Amino acid sequence: MHYLLRYKITYIIISLLLCSVLCNAQLRGGLNKEDHDDKPYHFGINLGINRSHFNFFHHPIFLQRDSVMVVESINSTGLNLAWLVDKRLGNHFNLRTYPLNLTFTEKAFEYNLKYPDVVGGESEKTIKKVQSISLALPVQLKFSSDRIGNFKVYMIGGVKAEYDMAANAGAKKAENLIKLNRFDYGVEAGLGFHFYYPYFVLTPELKMGWGLSNLHSRDANLKFSNVIDNINSRTITFSLTVE
Repeated sequence: MHYLLRYKITYIIISLLLCSVLCNAQLRGGLNKEDHDDKPYHFGINLGINRSHFNFFHHPIFLQRDSVMVVESINSTGLNLAWLVDKRLGNHFNLRTYPLNLTFTEKAFEYNLKYPDVVGGESEKTIKKVQSISLALPVQLKFSSDRIGNFKVYMIGGVKAEYDMAANAGAKKAENLIKLNRFDYGVEAGLGFHFYYPYFVLTPELKMGWGLSNLHSRDANLKFSNVIDNINSRTITFSLTVE
C-alpha cells in the first residue's frame, strides 16, 4: 500500500505540473475551438499508463498451515488504449463511455515459503505473475467547470464492467497458478483538464478504479491459491486524450 500511495502522489504532482505549463502557454494566445463544448458529441483517442495491484484477504487456512509464511501483492505497470465517446447533457454535464477500451497489466503475488520446492524452481521468495488483457466498458458522468480561456477542469465518476481475455480460471494444469475469473465490475473516479488548441483538445486525466467482484477462483488443492480468499482489483491510471 505504501508503494501505491507513493505512485499516486507522483502521478498527481506530474499531472499538476503538466497542467500548469500547458495552461500558461495556452493563455498567451486567443480563444481556440470556441464552439467545441456546444457540440452534441465528442470523440477522442485515449492512451494511458496504469499502476495496479490486488487487494486481497487471507483464507482461514493461512493461519493453520506453515508452508506459506507471507503473501503480498506487488504493484505493476500497464498500458491503456481506448476510444472515447462523449455525449453532451448540458453546460456542465456530459455522459462518457469507451466502446473500445483495452488494458494490459501484469499483476503479481510474492510468497515467502518455509519449504520451497527448489527442484521445481521455487525459492524462499517466490513471485507468481498474473497477466491480464482486459476489455472494459465504463460509463461515466462528467461534471465540468466553466471554461477559462483555453482551459477547463472536470471531475468524473462512474461504473465499469470488465472482461479479462487472459484469465485462467478454466486452466487444468494449474499447480503453480492463481486462478482468476474473467468478469469484473467496479467504480471509478477521477480528475481531468481540457486544454484547447487550434486544431484539437488535449486532456490529461488521473483516475482511480476499485473492483467490487471477487476475482479469485479458489482451489483448495493449490498451495498458492488456498491461502487466499477474496481478490479485488485496484488501479490508478494517468492518461492523455486527444479530441
